[in-house]
Amino acid sequence: MVPAVVFGAPSVRASSAPAVEVSGVVPAALAGFDRVLKTYITERDISCAQLAIAKNGKLVLARGYRYSSDGRTVPAVSPTSLFRVASLSKHITATAIMRLVQDGKLTLGASVASLLGLSTAADPRLADVTVWRLLQHTGGWDLALSQDYLYLDHVIADALGVPLPITQDHIIKYASSRPLDFAPGSRYAYSNYGYMLLGRIVAKVSGQSYESYVKQKLLAPVGITRLRLGRTLRAEAAPGEVFYESRYTSKTVTSPASSVVPTPYGGFSMTNRAPGGGWLASAVDLVRFARIFDAAGPVLNATSIGRMFAKPEIGVTASGSWYGAGWWVRQVTGHLNTWHDGSLPGTYTYLARLQNGFTYAALFNRREESGSLDFDVLSPQMNAEIGKVTTWPTTDLSSRYF
Repeated sequence: MVPAVVFGAPSVRASSAPAVEVSGVVPAALAGFDRVLKTYITERDISCAQLAIAKNGKLVLARGYRYSSDGRTVPAVSPTSLFRVASLSKHITATAIMRLVQDGKLTLGASVASLLGLSTAADPRLADVTVWRLLQHTGGWDLALSQDYLYLDHVIADALGVPLPITQDHIIKYASSRPLDFAPGSRYAYSNYGYMLLGRIVAKVSGQSYESYVKQKLLAPVGITRLRLGRTLRAEAAPGEVFYESRYTSKTVTSPASSVVPTPYGGFSMTNRAPGGGWLASAVDLVRFARIFDAAGPVLNATSIGRMFAKPEIGVTASGSWYGAGWWVRQVTGHLNTWHDGSLPGTYTYLARLQNGFTYAALFNRREESGSLDFDVLSPQMNAEIGKVTTWPTTDLSSRYF
């Protein structure tokens, strides 16, 4: 039996400082991760968080955290509470594409314009955008130059003369009427729009909705049932979903009314960004899904896994990392480290697979905003804590959550 500490209520402190309430089980040898997360949460005033860690495919830690610095009520967070995972959605979409390729229904060199019937009148180079190039962010769209189409709801509605809310069809019509920012395949530039198109390809080629295909072909074979696509408004939240916090407000994108709303709830469309940033999951779900890439199994074969991490035709950084298909990749001592982060107003997420057999996912209901502490320090802090553990537990906690 693994020694463990179970937390179901706030701990009693001698000081009046608010406590972080923790749920789930932590083996005693891994208590240092609680210290890392509690410090990270309190320093950034994050009210809801999760952490899950696996070692060699076994789930060894699963935690939920809630914190209230001002005494307000924060709903309990369990290891199975649902969070928006933002761009951690991208490796899910990339996996769906690879499964279609594996099943002989799609080729990576296929023209996206041909697959989706996109007009190339505004820029003939659109015909050169392939599925591969969308996966690896070399398709020709640069949000630093033309902005992120997934945040331009008001601009697109005005340009097309349509009322809000706009749909993916409207975004595609607007984007296809504009020239690309660079020749496809000539350089790397991160593109949420490119992953939105990949979701459309999944639906078109499979003959199913994007969500149903992912659930049937990717999630069901590995026993994951909680994942679902998120909705835009707080009133539409899924059962067990946390709430999201931001200091910022925006004009709503959900109706023609020009009302001002909290940015996480109506400042952008979760539906339109589904393939590149719209999934809900718990940290334990993400760690379990990441096992798909450890070895050939019921979802992907070895060839498909290799393609997920393959170097792009261009875009390897000075540090030796590259964007594969939904993952950042770096070769370390003959093995691969793969990782991704995610960020939306009210959301910060991080998922990593390390060459030494560790996988971890951390989810938060707030992201870095002007004047806040750096959120990117989480990865080096987690890696440092992993290095401190001398004896890892061998009991697999998966049966508690799946």
